[in-house]
Amino acid sequence: MAAPTLLFVWPFETELGWLALVGDGRRVTQLVFGCRSRQHALEALPNAVRANARVANWNPALAERLVSYATGAPEGFGDVALDLDHLSPFQRKIVKHCRAIPYGASLSYGELAALAGAARAARAVGNTMAGNRHPLFVPCHRVTKSGGDPGGFSGPAGRRMKLRLLEMEGRAQILPPTTPKRGSARKKPTRQKARPKSR
Repeated sequence: MAAPTLLFVWPFETELGWLALVGDGRRVTQLVFGCRSRQHALEALPNAVRANARVANWNPALAERLVSYATGAPEGFGDVALDLDHLSPFQRKIVKHCRAIPYGASLSYGELAALAGAARAARAVGNTMAGNRHPLFVPCHRVTKSGGDPGGFSGPAGRRMKLRLLEMEGRAQILPPTTPKRGSARKKPTRQKARPKSR
């Protein structure tokens, strides 16, 4: 019987709560976020992961990028290697197209299913998003119901976190960083829902 793969887990705090970044030294195998404490982040991981994971900051550069994203910076994670061995070929297509949704945009479950080659497989898309082990890297929060309803979210903070992420990304898209002139009034940010870009 093959020995379990040695994993590394790094829990750290961000503006989006505590995260636990899990990987094998090369690929991200799992991410949890939105946790209230270091212990909560570790307990949110499956028992099998905790049993085979060593606490270590195995990818400091990626951890810094996650901290930056949590402050509202438009970070992209399309270059991050992920462990997708547990997914079927169709699920990998779904993940591929989900990762291509730009920061500040969104697609419906049906639209994502069509991009993956099966326009009527919205339910399969929903199931894949619900089981997403790599939130933020596979931005399932950008996949919503048709008609504008954000839909559910399976992370520890649930739907509330999904709404927070969509609002954060939408606000960043319409408010590029500027330096106000001395003595000028700073305008209050205008909230805008993230909208899908045309394909």
